[in-house]
Amino acid sequence: MANIKSAKKRILVERRNAERNKAIKSKVKTAIKKVNAAVAEKDKDAANTALLSAISEIDKAATKGVFHKKTASRKISRLTLAVNKIA
Repeated sequence: MANIKSAKKRILVERRNAERNKAIKSKVKTAIKKVNAAVAEKDKDAANTALLSAISEIDKAATKGVFHKKTASRKISRLTLAVNKIA
C-alpha cells in the first residue's frame, strides 16, 4: 500500500476510472452482439436499429477516451458493412 497521500488518491482515482471504463466497454460489447445477432438472423430492420444504438455507444466511448477514435471508426465501419451485406 502507498504511504504518500497523493499516491493513495491516485489508487482510488484509477480504480474508479477502471470501473467506469469497464462499464462502458461492456455496453459497447453488448451493442455489437445485438447487431451481430440481427445480422445472423438476416433481420434488416432489427439490424439497422441495433446498428444505430451501437454507433451511439461506440461514439460515446471514443469521446470519453475509452477507445481511440480510429478503433471506434473501425468498429463502426465493420458493423455497417455487415449490416449492408444483408440482402
